[in-house]
Amino acid sequence: MKRPTIGDEELRALNFITEHAPISVGEVFRSYGAANGLSRSTILTIMERLRKKGYLNRQRQDGGAYVYSLSVPRAELLQKLVSYFVERTLEGSVSPFTVYLSRRGSVTPGELEELKALVRELDARQKEGEP
Repeated sequence: MKRPTIGDEELRALNFITEHAPISVGEVFRSYGAANGLSRSTILTIMERLRKKGYLNRQRQDGGAYVYSLSVPRAELLQKLVSYFVERTLEGSVSPFTVYLSRRGSVTPGELEELKALVRELDARQKEGEP
């Protein structure tokens, strides 16, 4: 399912929520919003937009407050956000992304192994005729 676009402030809030979910609006405001000059009502608006766009779920907690959690596993969410970035910003080309990775200064040994494994997988798929 294609999800609606996500704004910069929504993305920053979603990144915070991803690390702390399940979390209430009040907790996001105290830990993230206030430090970034955002009001509680702005945080509520952002979180409700993310819920309506399908990025968050909410459940009523004991005491009446809602807690929000991710609608999909974190790894899947991050993959979708990267895919959206590549399609929207890079017009589908991964070349600028790979140039960025090669020039960013450092890649951990684990990240390098992950990249090598991905290249091997892509190479194998291409040899088999898969897209």
